[in-house]
Amino acid sequence: MTMLDYLHFVSGAKSLEELWHTHVLKMADFGFDRLMYGYTRFKTETSLGEPDDFVIMTNHNPEYVNGFLNQGLYRNAPMVRWALENEGAGSWQMIQEMDDGGALSSQAKQVMDFNQRMQMTAGYTVSFFSASKRYKGAISLGGKAGSTQKEIDALWKEHGEDIILMNNVVHLKILTLPYEPPNRSLTSRQREALQWVGDGKTTQDIALLMGLTSATVEKHLRLARVSLSVDTSAQAVLKAALQNQMYVVES
Repeated sequence: MTMLDYLHFVSGAKSLEELWHTHVLKMADFGFDRLMYGYTRFKTETSLGEPDDFVIMTNHNPEYVNGFLNQGLYRNAPMVRWALENEGAGSWQMIQEMDDGGALSSQAKQVMDFNQRMQMTAGYTVSFFSASKRYKGAISLGGKAGSTQKEIDALWKEHGEDIILMNNVVHLKILTLPYEPPNRSLTSRQREALQWVGDGKTTQDIALLMGLTSATVEKHLRLARVSLSVDTSAQAVLKAALQNQMYVVES
Protein backbone atom coordinates (compact mmCIF):
# COMPACT_ATOMS: atom_id res chain seq x y z
CA MET A 1 0.00 0.00 0.00
CA THR A 2 1.54 3.29 -1.09
CA MET A 3 1.47 6.38 1.11
CA LEU A 4 -1.28 7.88 -1.06
CA ASP A 5 -3.32 4.66 -0.90
CA TYR A 6 -2.89 4.58 2.86
CA LEU A 7 -4.04 8.17 3.34
CA HIS A 8 -7.07 7.51 1.13
CA PHE A 9 -7.91 4.48 3.27
CA VAL A 10 -7.58 6.42 6.51
CA SER A 11 -9.74 9.28 5.28
CA GLY A 12 -12.48 6.82 4.31
CA ALA A 13 -12.35 4.50 7.34
CA LYS A 14 -15.80 3.96 8.85
CA SER A 15 -14.85 2.53 12.25
CA LEU A 16 -12.07 2.62 14.81
CA GLU A 17 -11.66 -1.13 14.45
CA GLU A 18 -10.80 -1.12 10.75
CA LEU A 19 -8.70 2.02 11.12
CA TRP A 20 -6.64 0.65 13.99
CA HIS A 21 -6.18 -2.81 12.45
CA THR A 22 -4.74 -1.36 9.27
CA HIS A 23 -2.59 1.20 11.10
CA VAL A 24 -1.04 -1.54 13.24
CA LEU A 25 -0.13 -3.47 10.09
CA LYS A 26 1.28 -0.35 8.42
CA MET A 27 3.47 0.57 11.40
CA ALA A 28 4.73 -3.03 11.58
CA ASP A 29 6.05 -2.57 8.03
CA PHE A 30 8.40 0.05 9.49
CA GLY A 31 9.49 -2.17 12.38
CA PHE A 32 7.06 -0.89 15.05
CA ASP A 33 4.96 -3.87 16.05
CA ARG A 34 3.63 -2.73 19.46
CA LEU A 35 1.53 0.42 19.54
CA MET A 36 -0.38 2.28 22.23
CA TYR A 37 -2.49 5.31 21.37
CA GLY A 38 -3.98 7.46 24.11
CA TYR A 39 -6.15 10.56 24.10
CA THR A 40 -7.89 12.56 26.81
CA ARG A 41 -10.21 15.55 26.67
CA PHE A 42 -10.23 16.02 30.44
CA LYS A 43 -6.63 16.95 31.25
CA THR A 44 -5.95 19.38 34.09
CA GLU A 45 -2.80 20.73 35.72
CA THR A 46 -2.68 17.74 38.07
CA SER A 47 -4.47 14.94 36.22
CA LEU A 48 -5.11 13.34 32.85
CA GLY A 49 -8.72 12.81 33.87
CA GLU A 50 -10.57 9.61 34.67
CA PRO A 51 -8.90 6.59 33.00
CA ASP A 52 -12.35 5.32 31.99
CA ASP A 53 -12.71 8.43 29.82
CA PHE A 54 -9.43 7.90 27.95
CA VAL A 55 -9.50 6.84 24.33
CA ILE A 56 -7.06 3.93 24.40
CA MET A 57 -6.11 1.78 21.43
CA THR A 58 -3.34 -0.80 21.61
CA ASN A 59 -2.14 -4.15 20.30
CA HIS A 60 0.03 -4.83 23.36
CA ASN A 61 -0.52 -8.12 25.15
CA PRO A 62 -2.79 -8.17 28.25
CA GLU A 63 0.16 -8.43 30.65
CA TYR A 64 1.64 -5.18 29.37
CA VAL A 65 -1.72 -3.39 29.31
CA ASN A 66 -2.45 -4.51 32.87
CA GLY A 67 0.87 -3.28 34.19
CA PHE A 68 1.21 -0.07 32.23
CA LEU A 69 -2.43 1.08 32.22
CA ASN A 70 -4.49 -0.75 34.82
CA GLN A 71 -1.82 -0.55 37.52
CA GLY A 72 -1.09 3.09 36.69
CA LEU A 73 2.55 2.90 35.61
CA TYR A 74 1.73 5.33 32.78
CA ARG A 75 1.49 8.16 35.31
CA ASN A 76 5.26 8.09 35.85
CA ALA A 77 6.39 6.92 32.42
CA PRO A 78 9.14 9.27 31.16
CA MET A 79 7.84 9.40 27.59
CA VAL A 80 4.28 10.07 28.79
CA ARG A 81 5.60 12.99 30.82
CA TRP A 82 7.57 14.15 27.78
CA ALA A 83 4.47 13.93 25.55
CA LEU A 84 2.45 16.07 27.95
CA GLU A 85 4.97 18.88 27.66
CA ASN A 86 6.00 18.60 24.01
CA GLU A 87 4.73 18.10 20.48
CA GLY A 88 6.31 16.12 17.67
CA ALA A 89 8.41 12.96 17.81
CA GLY A 90 10.72 11.88 20.62
CA SER A 91 13.31 9.09 20.57
CA TRP A 92 13.33 6.79 23.58
CA GLN A 93 17.08 7.44 23.70
CA MET A 94 16.23 10.34 25.99
CA ILE A 95 15.13 7.87 28.70
CA GLN A 96 18.60 6.36 28.83
CA GLU A 97 20.15 9.80 28.83
CA MET A 98 17.92 10.87 31.73
CA ASP A 99 18.85 7.72 33.63
CA ASP A 100 22.56 8.24 32.97
CA GLY A 101 22.23 11.81 34.23
CA GLY A 102 20.40 10.78 37.38
CA ALA A 103 17.23 12.63 36.29
CA LEU A 104 14.80 9.71 36.66
CA SER A 105 12.67 9.43 39.78
CA SER A 106 12.35 6.08 41.57
CA GLN A 107 8.85 5.75 40.11
CA ALA A 108 10.14 6.41 36.60
CA LYS A 109 12.83 3.79 37.11
CA GLN A 110 10.11 1.29 38.02
CA VAL A 111 8.49 2.00 34.65
CA MET A 112 11.85 1.62 32.94
CA ASP A 113 12.43 -1.74 34.66
CA PHE A 114 8.94 -2.90 33.67
CA ASN A 115 9.53 -1.95 30.03
CA GLN A 116 12.85 -3.78 30.03
CA ARG A 117 11.19 -6.94 31.35
CA MET A 118 8.58 -6.63 28.61
CA GLN A 119 11.28 -5.97 25.96
CA MET A 120 9.92 -2.49 25.31
CA THR A 121 13.29 -0.76 25.16
CA ALA A 122 13.49 0.88 21.72
CA GLY A 123 11.00 3.12 19.97
CA TYR A 124 9.54 6.56 19.44
CA THR A 125 6.67 8.55 20.90
CA VAL A 126 4.65 10.96 18.78
CA SER A 127 2.84 13.72 20.68
CA PHE A 128 0.03 15.44 18.78
CA PHE A 129 -0.79 19.14 18.65
CA SER A 130 -3.94 20.30 20.44
CA ALA A 131 -5.55 23.72 20.46
CA SER A 132 -6.87 23.12 23.99
CA LYS A 133 -4.90 22.58 27.19
CA ARG A 134 -7.59 20.10 28.24
CA TYR A 135 -6.94 17.82 25.26
CA LYS A 136 -3.87 15.66 24.73
CA GLY A 137 -3.07 12.73 22.50
CA ALA A 138 0.04 10.69 21.81
CA ILE A 139 1.08 7.34 20.40
CA SER A 140 3.86 5.03 21.54
CA LEU A 141 5.60 3.14 18.73
CA GLY A 142 7.52 0.21 20.17
CA GLY A 143 10.22 -1.39 18.05
CA LYS A 144 10.28 -5.14 17.58
CA ALA A 145 11.74 -7.14 20.47
CA GLY A 146 15.50 -7.24 20.12
CA SER A 147 15.72 -3.95 18.24
CA THR A 148 18.24 -1.44 19.52
CA GLN A 149 17.52 2.26 19.82
CA LYS A 150 20.42 2.92 17.46
CA GLU A 151 18.68 0.81 14.79
CA ILE A 152 15.35 2.52 15.43
CA ASP A 153 16.94 5.98 15.24
CA ALA A 154 18.53 5.07 11.89
CA LEU A 155 15.16 3.86 10.60
CA TRP A 156 13.52 7.06 11.82
CA LYS A 157 16.10 9.19 10.04
CA GLU A 158 15.00 7.58 6.77
CA HIS A 159 11.23 7.25 7.30
CA GLY A 160 10.41 9.45 10.29
CA GLU A 161 8.65 12.23 8.41
CA ASP A 162 6.32 9.75 6.69
CA ILE A 163 5.61 7.97 9.98
CA ILE A 164 4.77 11.26 11.70
CA LEU A 165 2.42 12.21 8.85
CA MET A 166 0.60 8.87 8.95
CA ASN A 167 0.16 8.98 12.71
CA ASN A 168 -1.09 12.56 12.66
CA VAL A 169 -3.68 11.73 10.02
CA VAL A 170 -4.79 8.64 11.96
CA HIS A 171 -5.08 10.75 15.13
CA LEU A 172 -7.25 13.33 13.37
CA LYS A 173 -9.43 10.55 11.96
CA ILE A 174 -9.86 8.95 15.40
CA LEU A 175 -11.23 12.25 16.69
CA THR A 176 -14.11 12.02 14.18
CA LEU A 177 -15.19 8.44 14.91
CA PRO A 178 -17.53 7.23 17.67
CA TYR A 179 -15.77 5.86 20.73
CA GLU A 180 -17.56 4.10 23.56
CA PRO A 181 -15.43 3.58 26.67
CA PRO A 182 -15.89 0.18 28.36
CA ASN A 183 -19.23 -0.07 30.20
CA ARG A 184 -20.23 3.42 29.05
CA SER A 185 -22.12 2.76 25.85
CA LEU A 186 -25.51 4.38 25.35
CA THR A 187 -28.66 2.67 24.13
CA SER A 188 -30.36 4.13 21.07
CA ARG A 189 -33.14 5.54 23.29
CA GLN A 190 -30.69 7.14 25.71
CA ARG A 191 -28.80 8.65 22.79
CA GLU A 192 -31.99 10.00 21.21
CA ALA A 193 -33.14 11.56 24.48
CA LEU A 194 -29.77 13.27 24.90
CA GLN A 195 -29.90 14.54 21.33
CA TRP A 196 -33.23 16.24 22.05
CA VAL A 197 -31.80 17.73 25.26
CA GLY A 198 -28.95 19.07 23.14
CA ASP A 199 -31.53 20.65 20.86
CA GLY A 200 -33.00 22.51 23.83
CA LYS A 201 -36.15 20.43 24.27
CA THR A 202 -37.87 19.99 27.65
CA THR A 203 -38.72 16.61 29.11
CA GLN A 204 -42.34 17.11 28.08
CA ASP A 205 -41.27 18.00 24.52
CA ILE A 206 -39.04 14.94 24.33
CA ALA A 207 -41.84 12.69 25.58
CA LEU A 208 -44.08 13.88 22.74
CA LEU A 209 -41.33 13.58 20.13
CA MET A 210 -40.37 10.07 21.23
CA GLY A 211 -43.89 8.86 21.94
CA LEU A 212 -43.07 8.11 25.58
CA THR A 213 -44.19 9.26 29.00
CA SER A 214 -42.21 11.95 30.78
CA ALA A 215 -41.26 9.40 33.43
CA THR A 216 -39.77 7.09 30.80
CA VAL A 217 -37.80 9.95 29.28
CA GLU A 218 -36.45 10.83 32.72
CA LYS A 219 -35.43 7.19 33.15
CA HIS A 220 -33.53 7.19 29.85
CA LEU A 221 -31.75 10.41 30.81
CA ARG A 222 -30.90 9.11 34.28
CA LEU A 223 -29.41 5.91 32.87
CA ALA A 224 -27.45 7.94 30.32
CA ARG A 225 -26.00 10.05 33.14
CA VAL A 226 -25.03 6.88 35.01
CA SER A 227 -23.40 5.36 31.91
CA LEU A 228 -21.38 8.51 31.31
CA SER A 229 -20.58 9.08 35.00
CA VAL A 230 -21.92 12.63 35.13
CA ASP A 231 -24.37 14.47 37.38
CA THR A 232 -26.50 16.44 34.91
CA SER A 233 -28.05 15.85 31.51
CA ALA A 234 -26.16 18.87 30.17
CA GLN A 235 -22.88 17.21 31.18
CA ALA A 236 -24.07 13.98 29.58
CA VAL A 237 -24.75 15.78 26.30
CA LEU A 238 -21.27 17.31 26.35
CA LYS A 239 -19.47 14.05 27.13
CA ALA A 240 -21.46 12.05 24.60
CA ALA A 241 -20.72 14.70 21.97
CA LEU A 242 -16.99 14.65 22.80
CA GLN A 243 -17.01 10.87 22.36
CA ASN A 244 -18.90 11.22 19.05
CA GLN A 245 -21.78 9.20 20.43
CA MET A 246 -24.29 11.86 19.43
CA TYR A 247 -26.16 11.87 16.13
CA VAL A 248 -24.47 8.68 14.95
CA VAL A 249 -25.97 6.62 12.14
CA GLU A 250 -27.13 3.28 13.49
CA SER A 251 -25.57 0.35 11.64
